[in-house]
Amino acid sequence: MPKEPLIFLKPPSSIVAPDEAIELPPVSQRVDYEGELAVVFARTCARLGERGDLRPYIAGFTCLNDVTARDLQRTDAQWTRAKGFDTFCPLGPVLETQLDLAASHLETWVNGVRKQSAPFTQMIFSVDAIIRWVSRVMTLLPGDVIATGTPAGVGPLHEGDVVEVIVDGVGTLRNPVVARGE
Repeated sequence: MPKEPLIFLKPPSSIVAPDEAIELPPVSQRVDYEGELAVVFARTCARLGERGDLRPYIAGFTCLNDVTARDLQRTDAQWTRAKGFDTFCPLGPVLETQLDLAASHLETWVNGVRKQSAPFTQMIFSVDAIIRWVSRVMTLLPGDVIATGTPAGVGPLHEGDVVEVIVDGVGTLRNPVVARGE
């Protein structure tokens, strides 16, 4: 268990919408799904303290799939390549402004089989703690997104799979998986 949140950046080119394909790069032999809750920012925030209401900074919540080339993550000294391929950040389907995190949970399904399921109350770091911690590292701007971490059950994706990330109160992010040619 980490003592503090681990952070990394994904480029804008990694973002795809619901129903757009996740492309498996030929340089990786193991690409995993990671269903997550995403927080989208409405206002600039930096160096937030331990107290105070965070709601004015949050535009809303949505589903995110933090697709990761696991083999490259293990061999590289940092995670940019493993998490930054085009199509490696499916996001959506809607931006929910009134999500009750205490009553909601996340599931990830691959080809109709549930692979991940956990309530947000079991997160290692709360959404508030993650936002406050990241804001001490960098300024968050309107439109920025924080992925809040994935529960147990991460696993591989293969050509032809369909992966769905479901957040109660938000909806279903569904993406097919295809091989990418070079």
